[in-house]
Formats: sequence, structure tokens, C-alpha cells
Amino acid sequence: MMKLSASICLLVVLAVANQAQADSLKSSQSSVVQELKKQKGNEIKSTNQMQDSTSLSTCSIRSNAVFKGWPDMKRPCVEAMRHQIQKEIFASTQYLAMAAHFATDTVNRPGFAEHFIKAAKEEREHGSKLVEYLSMRGQLTDTVKNLISVPTVAVEKWSGLSALEAAFKLETEVTNSIRALIKTCEGTAKSGEDNDYHLVDYLTGVYLEEQLTGQRELAGQITTLEKMMSAHGELGEFLFDKNM
Repeated sequence: MMKLSASICLLVVLAVANQAQADSLKSSQSSVVQELKKQKGNEIKSTNQMQDSTSLSTCSIRSNAVFKGWPDMKRPCVEAMRHQIQKEIFASTQYLAMAAHFATDTVNRPGFAEHFIKAAKEEREHGSKLVEYLSMRGQLTDTVKNLISVPTVAVEKWSGLSALEAAFKLETEVTNSIRALIKTCEGTAKSGEDNDYHLVDYLTGVYLEEQLTGQRELAGQITTLEKMMSAHGELGEFLFDKNM
């Protein structure tokens, strides 16, 4: 009888232990499920925030109706302006390549290097001014992705004279490009309705004067360097560099 009672007690103890383990496992599973739900909720919230942020960054701002007709530049003129901006950036990059060449220790022409650094800065500023002008006229409200591309420029072992000659040729190309831009923006209509008077005046009075002055300066430098090298050879280039 005592053995039977002991067996019953043992069974009861085992049943209670099993029930406790089951309750513990169920509680643990419930905690895991709650934690997974919490993580899932945070992920969904984070995703929604990212989507909202993306929508905010890519939303298109509607232009005020009062602005209708304000960007009054004609499309051929705008395209020619964009082309000229790229032309200025190309010239700037080419001058940087020349400056880097003369700045190397094996060439060591600090005067030429400084000259072309300044020339690169001027051309870059010209491009920036044209970008600012387009912005002032309301022409940069759609996209600027195709406004400037990184150009590939020639890298050579220039002498002082060949570099100045290449610079003169490049300045001539830029000058001719500005003249073509002016002609485009003057329009073709006899009534003058497509003539962008303000831009034409700006280009003629500011840009052309700088270009023509720069060309004359380069022409004088080329002539002087030719004379010095004719009389003194490579020493003439050395002396010319020291006085640039």
C-alpha cells in the first residue's frame, strides 16, 4: 500500500514538473513571438520612414502660376549657353594639365605653372558666371545633370613655347565659340522677337573683351619668348619663366 502511494506521489510530482516545463516553454515562445513582432513592427516603421523620406526628396515642386512665361530664353540660345559652359570647363581642365606638367620636378618651370593655374581659374570662373546667369534667368529649374561633364584633355611634354601656342589656339576656339553663341542668341526673326538683348550685351561687353585682351597678351608672350630663345636657346626659356 505504501509502495502504491509512493508511486502515485511520484506520478503527481512528474506531472507537476511537466506542466511547469510546458508553461515555461509556452512563456518563452510567447516572449520570442512578441520580440519578433516588435522587430517586424520596427522594420515596417523604418521602411515607411525611408519611403516617406524618398518621396520627399524626389517630389516635384509645382511652379507658381505667376511664373508662367518668365523663363523667356529661347531653346537654341539656352542650348548654346550650355555648350559654352562645357567649353569653358574644357579650357580650364586643359590649363590645369599644362600647369601640372610645368610643376613637375623634372621640368621645374614655376612661372609657367603659375601662369596656367591662373588661366585655369579664369576659365572656371567664366563657366560659373554662365551657370549663374542661367539661374538668374530661371533656366535651371528642370535639371542640371547634363550641364557639366568631366572632359578628357590632351597631356603632352610641352615646351614653354608650344604650351603658349596651344593656349593661344584654345583661346581662339573659345572666342569663336562665344561669337557663335552671340549670333545664336541674336535670333533670326526680322522683328527681333527672338533676340536676347540682355544676354548678347552681357557676352559682348564682358566676355569678348576678356577673350580678346587675353589673346593679345598671349600673342605678345609668344613673340617675346621666340626672340629670347632665338638669342639664348633654352636659357631664354629659363629667363622668360623667371619673369612671368
